[in-house]
Amino acid sequence: MIHPSAIIAAGAVIGADVKIGPFCTVGAQVVLEDGVELVSHVAVDGKTRIGAGAKLFPFCTVGLAPQDLKYKGEDTETSIGPRTQIREHCSIHRGTVTGAGITKIGADCLLMAVVHVAHDCDIGDGVVISNNVVMGGHVEVGSRAVIGGAAAILQFVRIGAGAMVGGLSGVPNDVTPYCFVFGPRAQMVGLNIVGLRRRGLSKAQLHEIRAAHKFIFAGPGVFAERVAAARGEYGGNAYVAEMLDFIANPGRHGILTNVARATGQSDE
Repeated sequence: MIHPSAIIAAGAVIGADVKIGPFCTVGAQVVLEDGVELVSHVAVDGKTRIGAGAKLFPFCTVGLAPQDLKYKGEDTETSIGPRTQIREHCSIHRGTVTGAGITKIGADCLLMAVVHVAHDCDIGDGVVISNNVVMGGHVEVGSRAVIGGAAAILQFVRIGAGAMVGGLSGVPNDVTPYCFVFGPRAQMVGLNIVGLRRRGLSKAQLHEIRAAHKFIFAGPGVFAERVAAARGEYGGNAYVAEMLDFIANPGRHGILTNVARATGQSDE
């Protein structure tokens, strides 16, 4: 189902049951897998693959050239996973040869209106990104993370799996998996307890993760020594082990460790 006002370049690959609404443009290197829907006024260009069942809403742009002065028209890529929804006015730019060469968004994600995903970002599966979020190039977001409205993520920052970033937060450092950060210059305020509960964890498991988190980020002594001690004390918990592995391999901006207040969350 292709509206007569849509412009589909020769060479584009269109799967079965694809819907392309009014005034959409699809470039020559684009692949739209089965069941994709472009609602209207959507622009998809470059070497871009849109996964099966994904839905793109009016005035979003996917796969256009990055806002990088070093970019010289290289044949880089963009990939959107199956069933992901890209809402109105989102912009997702292709990768660069100075990065991974591809911008990736996983399956079952929701990008709300006016989100900007810059070149070479890598977004995992099941991620929810709220309205007006902006992220610089090379940002990584782990699976099932949640980013609140109007947050700003500095380039090369990593957001761990299951983490939550509060609305209006500026994030200059890596956010450890399953943690919750908030503030104009983001600070650690605890764990993403709601997200952990949704994974089906028991109260006892939540209590252990919370105790490990409090020890790592708010305990006495040197941070590196607390991390090493936590490995022996709590490393048998898969979620804590994932947190410690993330901390052990920091990105170029280091781990966000500043704590806004004592982490006194309840497991109830």
